[in-house]
Amino acid sequence: MGWLRVTVLAESPSILGRTEPRLWTPPLRELTPATSYGFAVIDFARDVLEMPLDPWQEWAVIHGGEMLDDGRPRFRTLLVLVARQNGKTHLLTVLALFWMFVEKWPLTLGMSTMLEYARESWDQARTIAEDVDELAAQLPRNAVKEGNNDVRLLTTHGTRYKIAAANRRGGRSLRIDRLIIDELREHATWVAWNAATNAMNARPKGQAWCITNMGDDTAAVLNALRKAALDFLETGEGDPRLGLMEWSGPEGCEADDVDALAQANPNVGRRQHWDDLLGPARRARRAGGEEEAGFRAEVLCQRVPLLNPAIDPGDWKGCLDVGALDDVRGRLAACIDLSPDGTHATLAVAAVLDDDRVRVETVQEWTGPAAAAALERDLPRWVTRVKPQVLGWFPNGPAAAVAAKVADRRKDGVVSWPPPRVKVTEIRGETAAVCMGFVKEAKARTLAHSGQAMPDAQVSGAEKLRRGDAWVFTRTGGGNVDAVYAMAGAAHLARTLPSDLGRFKIR
Repeated sequence: MGWLRVTVLAESPSILGRTEPRLWTPPLRELTPATSYGFAVIDFARDVLEMPLDPWQEWAVIHGGEMLDDGRPRFRTLLVLVARQNGKTHLLTVLALFWMFVEKWPLTLGMSTMLEYARESWDQARTIAEDVDELAAQLPRNAVKEGNNDVRLLTTHGTRYKIAAANRRGGRSLRIDRLIIDELREHATWVAWNAATNAMNARPKGQAWCITNMGDDTAAVLNALRKAALDFLETGEGDPRLGLMEWSGPEGCEADDVDALAQANPNVGRRQHWDDLLGPARRARRAGGEEEAGFRAEVLCQRVPLLNPAIDPGDWKGCLDVGALDDVRGRLAACIDLSPDGTHATLAVAAVLDDDRVRVETVQEWTGPAAAAALERDLPRWVTRVKPQVLGWFPNGPAAAVAAKVADRRKDGVVSWPPPRVKVTEIRGETAAVCMGFVKEAKARTLAHSGQAMPDAQVSGAEKLRRGDAWVFTRTGGGNVDAVYAMAGAAHLARTLPSDLGRFKIR
């Protein structure tokens, strides 16, 4: 008879999710029912809707509802960052109903990059308004309109709750009193933001609530506003009416850090079960890479450079070993690459060490509009100085723009090219194989680097561009990956050099 292995779930942590955010803009004065409309929101949710807010939601509306002496909201724009599945939609629904039925603002507009997400909150608001007698009595017979381009809920007071897609037309020709922007992290450009927020300009008491999870480097609007809010917290300079409330794990925490998870998930231990977070957290920590990056953004509400990193940050960090290539100069391989826009170029070198690791480093970079021309001009001097056994480039990549001169410089009057014992060659075969091989080296810790700032920055921004079942390096946000290509190419060439090459020392 076989034995049945029984796994017992670990006891859940006793701590609850944090009610107070980790980062937040402090109030100008004590918050009371006289200085914040948030207390009235709490009463409305509990007594009228019979749908009480959770502790973190109460904290958010009290602080977000702070008023100035002249009756305007303290915060014209609010950034509320919190991990997924903590009740963002319910909070938005309650606020929209409060603004319509209690404060009676003429227009509340809900926006999202995906219209169905904005509609989710709107649908909940409509259902609640129709089900709660006190609110239903304030709905006219034509309260609901659901056309293709016009979805709105209307009250007998003339107040409206509309929704729109986050695009260049969203909010235009409207005068918005209350703006809800869901998942601001999806805004890669300022087009929708400018269209909607400028529609509040004629409303001095207008307010925008931007509720979102954390994003990556492509979240242009969120990242810029968050930075501005943090700068104001640190220096007191900037926009005093831009507020921040951020429930997130601290930088540097492990994916399964209980305290960090509690800080990012205010409802854990309440409406969320700990084992629903800890199991995926432990898997993500073991897996690293794309899985861990996604977990950190979605569940720890942490900014990650990329949600689809080509090189796992932990793997790259694990290959850090400050050193030099002086003892293996006779085994050097070099590679050049150029950014697609021609504004950045890199010369990288690599050599196989005695312990069979391959060490990579960049020896020169060129920046600016003339980077390609500077690479062509300076390369002979650098190759003569470095004396690699081989110099290569990717013939199907941006470096092909300078490849002809790299291969044959006699037309420019350079008769001593290439230098003695330096082979100049294309890196033939699949570029994807070179990229994936470089990542494999990092994961296996058979790669070494010294933590140079520029290549480190490019590695942290490198993503995967799929080509069938394979992939190559790319960068979807701003920045370049030419240094990553150059290092990968140099490592590939170093691995393919004859293993019995001798050493020599530079005099």
